[in-house]
Amino acid sequence: MKDEDYWIHKDPDSEKLLIRFRVRGFSKQFYLSTGLKDTKRNREIVRSRRDAIANDIALERFDSSLESYRFRAAGKNPAVAMAAIAPKPKYEYDLLELWNKFTDYQETQIEQTTILNRYNRVLRYTKRLPTHSLNDAVKIRDWLLKITTRKMAWILVNHYSQCCEWAVTSQLIPDNPFKKLKTKEPKKKSIGEDRRAFTLNQRDLIIKAFENHPKYSYYSSLIKFLFWTGCRPGEAFALTWGDISDDCCKISINKSRNLYRILKSTKNGVKRIFPTVPGSKLQKLLFEISPPQRELNTLVFTDDLGKPLSSAVLQKVWNGHRSKINGREYVYLGVLSELVKSGTLPFYLKPYATRHTFATWAITQGNSPDKVAKWIGDKVETVLRYYCHPQVVESDCPDF
Repeated sequence: MKDEDYWIHKDPDSEKLLIRFRVRGFSKQFYLSTGLKDTKRNREIVRSRRDAIANDIALERFDSSLESYRFRAAGKNPAVAMAAIAPKPKYEYDLLELWNKFTDYQETQIEQTTILNRYNRVLRYTKRLPTHSLNDAVKIRDWLLKITTRKMAWILVNHYSQCCEWAVTSQLIPDNPFKKLKTKEPKKKSIGEDRRAFTLNQRDLIIKAFENHPKYSYYSSLIKFLFWTGCRPGEAFALTWGDISDDCCKISINKSRNLYRILKSTKNGVKRIFPTVPGSKLQKLLFEISPPQRELNTLVFTDDLGKPLSSAVLQKVWNGHRSKINGREYVYLGVLSELVKSGTLPFYLKPYATRHTFATWAITQGNSPDKVAKWIGDKVETVLRYYCHPQVVESDCPDF
């Protein structure tokens, strides 16, 4: 018998081929009749079935009843016979197909911004995978660990596992091949850098820099509003004059605008009223930028072309941007990056630091955490955890 024909025997009485083998963990010998005569073509067919059985044993999914491996008559046509005995693929769909189906389903369950930000990013990675076969889940995980950061690999594998869990529930696949492949979540970096606040002197210096900037002075009103209210940038982008009382003493914050300029609810879905003190800098600012005839749906803040703002625009004026012309890259600094580069500011913080600065100094001025939490639309626990910065409040406190 040839080595390639292990397990394959010929019945001496019927002269037909059969498969006989043992499996570790089972005391009995397994026997499978093929009903096929011993010909070169038939041996190829039987080897194919034998290999399918060996593969299932290796993957620990062996069908000890042998029902899924049995040979069934399929007429005299060899092609039909081959198709009849070919093992059925375990997974009907590949990962890319499942992810697209999962995204279609999720579009009815979650906000469009999540689909655009998170699911489309996963889709871009999925298209780049070396294989989309669910049988290659291990290979997919290892490839992600090789070409991405550990954090991103963790995110993607968990998304794939979530997708496959949905597919199992939807009876699209029999099991989740990513369930046991979740990599350990990387330790989170210290949040100290991200949660820092500016001193009030630094805040006012930034505001003045925007007011006097030759290119980005138009955005000084937005920067003032962010520093003086602590609202999230997306909430300021969505603010309309209909959200502000006639005396500019009450600001209704009830919606947000994301990176793609899509309107949505606030981050935690909480609507709030920000009270403005009569005679305050904030009230004066709103009176200054208020149009003669207020249209309720007119945006309070826009870009310099009159279009809706986005975080990309704010990032451009705050930090700068890069541009490539004729293969050469040019770097343009924003207001903050200019201040840091010149040494006027000792460190760089993201635009979200305007929120941390407001909350930190509001608490320092003696306002209770619950009141500050109400103003900025957050939880008291979050305010207590993130908006107390000893390294900031130890400095002298000018008029807030």
